[in-house]
Amino acid sequence: MTRWQSDPFFQYPRTTFPTSEGDVELPILYYDDSHVMALFRVEYDRAQALVAEHGLVAVRLAGGKALVGVAFYEYRATSIADYREVGVAIAVVPAGTAMPMFPLVSMLERLDTGTVGFWIIDLPVTTAAACAAGREIWGYPKFVTPIQFTLEGGDFRGAVTDPVSGGDLVTLAGAAGPGIPGPLLDLILYSRLDGRMLRTLVNTRGGGRVCMPGSLRLDVSASPHPMAQRLRALGLERAEPMVMLHTHALQLRLNAGAPLP
Repeated sequence: MTRWQSDPFFQYPRTTFPTSEGDVELPILYYDDSHVMALFRVEYDRAQALVAEHGLVAVRLAGGKALVGVAFYEYRATSIADYREVGVAIAVVPAGTAMPMFPLVSMLERLDTGTVGFWIIDLPVTTAAACAAGREIWGYPKFVTPIQFTLEGGDFRGAVTDPVSGGDLVTLAGAAGPGIPGPLLDLILYSRLDGRMLRTLVNTRGGGRVCMPGSLRLDVSASPHPMAQRLRALGLERAEPMVMLHTHALQLRLNAGAPLP
């Protein structure tokens, strides 16, 4: 890791947190990774129903829709070893927080002043260490299962395996449409741990492509698994995203969460 240690992006103070799978140093550092994110417009009431009980308000887009992201990650080199991950998240602000006039534009502003973030409703991963860190440090809804990830040019196929049946639980596949080079978004993540709301900052680096959806579609199985149930509740069976982003050059720092008052 010598070349990463000499990179100023990763020269950051770190703190050790114990987990059931061993100690984890925060921020977790992600050195060499690939990433595909599809953004969907869903019915607002469906999204709000999944976040209201957590003290959050879904962001309302033009046309009265809410924003849901489905993101696949292939982490080839990190400070907690390699693994894969899939996140399903709803764009939100904490209840009582003023909603920005242009919430999507506000996500391009500085992290330390932002309020629009994401509430993760499902976060499967492929290793026990990554699962324990997510659940015990941030309260993320992680579970362990195999994940497929193949990105060649703009062609992508990713799938989450149903941990009970062994079939495909969720699949995102297809060829991206026309696109342009673009930056990757820094992220604010909200979660609950031990009754407290945490606000976590994710600093990202690396360019990618922002594309029209092309033939990319999300397929949700009829499985009774809670992840499939939540995706169906959002109306995302055979859904076409409004935009997709992809890259083989993702790097990031996943910081510790700060409790909100």
